[in-house]
Amino acid sequence: MQVVETKSEGLARGYALTLPAAALNDKINEKLMAARAEVQMKGFRKGKAPLPLLKKMFGKSILGEVLQESVDGAVRDHFESTGDRPALQPDVKIANENFDEGQDLQVELAYEKLPEVPDHDFKTVALTRPVAEVEDGAVTEALQNLADNAKDYEAKDEGAAAEDGDQVVIDFIGRIDGEAFDGGAGDDFPLVLGSGQFIPGFEEQLTGVTAGDAKDVEVSFPEDYQAEALAGKAAVFEVTVKEVKGPKAAEIDDELAKKYGVDDLDTLKSQIKERLAAEYGSASRGLVKRQLLDALDEAVKFELPAGLVDIESKQIAHQLQREEKPDAPMADPAEIEPTPEHVTLAERRVRLGLFLAEIGQRNEIEVSEQELNQAVFERARQFPGQEKMFFDAVRENQQMLQQIRAPLFEDKVVDFILELADVTDEPITKDELQKRLEALDEEDAPAAEAAES
Repeated sequence: MQVVETKSEGLARGYALTLPAAALNDKINEKLMAARAEVQMKGFRKGKAPLPLLKKMFGKSILGEVLQESVDGAVRDHFESTGDRPALQPDVKIANENFDEGQDLQVELAYEKLPEVPDHDFKTVALTRPVAEVEDGAVTEALQNLADNAKDYEAKDEGAAAEDGDQVVIDFIGRIDGEAFDGGAGDDFPLVLGSGQFIPGFEEQLTGVTAGDAKDVEVSFPEDYQAEALAGKAAVFEVTVKEVKGPKAAEIDDELAKKYGVDDLDTLKSQIKERLAAEYGSASRGLVKRQLLDALDEAVKFELPAGLVDIESKQIAHQLQREEKPDAPMADPAEIEPTPEHVTLAERRVRLGLFLAEIGQRNEIEVSEQELNQAVFERARQFPGQEKMFFDAVRENQQMLQQIRAPLFEDKVVDFILELADVTDEPITKDELQKRLEALDEEDAPAAEAAES
């Protein structure tokens, strides 16, 4: 095979490959000989049919196979010999479109190669890891939230008026133009005022009612109401108030713990403390990971494949557009024109992605099957009753598996780097940890705002 370089600009490469006719012909004859052994042709014993006759009958189909295999093999040999790794699927074209047997095959090969990723001394990376301890006050606050969620309601004094946060037990029937409609009636319905369970304006009109009151509540269904027959319609609900109850917080004791599935209050406190510690640890890791990625993005520089940056910037623009306008028709990502902000973010992602991938490969970091299965199972838990179906479907879908494997791999590489980096723990409070997380979100906001431009 003859190889001539036709382009070498940055990471872009182009080559003209010439596959000699003699080699192609040899492969055709090899395939004919292999097929001959199995062919039973009238007038000839099995395996004895003449090659010219076989070639006349099967030559075109065999020629197509030989061309495809030869081109694939030539491209594969090229990458093995050069050591280049294409950033995207190479563009392979047969130059002599009217190719016929007996001619040399001319192949054009074009691609962007992955760049050489430089080494980096991670010991020179200085990071500060914020660490928040779980204080007793945080546990008490969490317990109080659990008690509030487990609160009950008890009858208020006779004649007491309903206030926001109270529960009213009501019978009701709704009518539009004097006619009752499906789903518009209920008996002994416990409605917490201010909960937003009913359409806007309904609960507010029940503020001040007392047990035994009858009241007509006039409201209009929202224009985007899910039941199209009711959307935008004015309705009158005839409401009878049967009871008015005030909230009663649950006591923080063993009985509260049992409501949450544990034996006693001490066990509940321990579980809360463990959960909070895990949340603080996750937040802390997120902050130090961001520091690390920022430091690497600043320190590690190398040429980026333009094709990868273009695809990533368009994907970013598409995703942000979908988040900003979820109900709007979505354009094909390939047709979206990214903003400079999108391109800058894409360059960061591509650079860090290539760098982390290379570091992982050099240090033989892998995601085990057990780790991957556990991650798939965690996703499956989001679909109660369909866990096995989801698990099996994902295991058979290589693209979905890669989407789950990629962040696991990145986290393992990040952990590897953090072990080598100069990391100093900084004790902070829970509130300060929260403030830093919010500040991080604000830093990321400009990228989202770019979707509006």
